[in-house]
Amino acid sequence: MTVIVLTNCPAGLRGFLTRWLLEISAGVFVGNPSARIRDVLWEEVQQYAGQGRALLAHTTNNEQGFTFRTHDHAWHPTDHEGVTLIRRPDPNAPASAPGSAPRNGPPSGWSRAAKRRRFGRG
Repeated sequence: MTVIVLTNCPAGLRGFLTRWLLEISAGVFVGNPSARIRDVLWEEVQQYAGQGRALLAHTTNNEQGFTFRTHDHAWHPTDHEGVTLIRRPDPNAPASAPGSAPRNGPPSGWSRAAKRRRFGRG
């Protein structure tokens, strides 16, 4: 089984995928092509996705029974002791300085009462 999910991709790419896969919802394609056809489809998706994102999930012979690949996603597959997990970006990290520590204290814009309730009277 193969599943491809497209987000914000050109309509021509969606039409191309319908030659081998069934579009069960907008941008969600499922089917059972051979491994060779699946790899060719994924290369085409990566080439023609433009500004869009794509995710490929397919069955395989491993502990989980499936594997997946991503294209231009903020979430990335990470191997953890033989199991593939998704690593999500840290929501507390500022976008302008990746890898820096989050600031301590309340964010600006909170009322004084909310600051006292959350952080105490200090």
